[in-house]
Amino acid sequence: MVSRTMDSDRYQITRFQRKVGWLSKKWLFRRFKTVTGEYNMSKEMQELQKQWHSVVESIHSNSNVVAFMNSRVGLYLDDHPFIALSLLMFIAVSAIPVAFFLIFIVTTAVMACIGVIVMEGVVISIGGIALLCVLCGLGALSLGVSGVLSVCYIILSTLVNYWYASRGEIRKQEANGSFSQKNPSVTDLSANKGKNE
Repeated sequence: MVSRTMDSDRYQITRFQRKVGWLSKKWLFRRFKTVTGEYNMSKEMQELQKQWHSVVESIHSNSNVVAFMNSRVGLYLDDHPFIALSLLMFIAVSAIPVAFFLIFIVTTAVMACIGVIVMEGVVISIGGIALLCVLCGLGALSLGVSGVLSVCYIILSTLVNYWYASRGEIRKQEANGSFSQKNPSVTDLSANKGKNE
């Protein structure tokens, strides 16, 4: 009689372990032993348990979940339930600020669509004025740069012409000096003629 009750209790415990599951069947009751007595539930709890069991089974039978659980990340999370639980808690907690951010983006997009005509006119007018100012500034800058370049060209051309002219005079003087040094007899004859006269 006692063995029958113990067998029924074990059957109920294993049945409870099979029905109550999480994302992975290995996670629950893997390292902890549960001792329970009579397992009696109301009809509402049984219905809720059936619904939860069907949801878990549908999650486990999903091909994407199976592929994820067979990947390296899924196997790592399956072996480290604390990290997986921390990751799930982070995702659950961060969903609220992310949702607020998305709502903000949607509201600003709607406001932009509503006032797009006015904003477009304002932006076009501001852009036209800015473009006109930039073009005027570039025109003044081009005039100034061209004036500076013209003055530099005139100064450089004057300096180059002066340098070439002075160099030509120096060459002429050097040529005259070398000619007089090469023909000293001519200078002596002219000097003697002057003395004889």
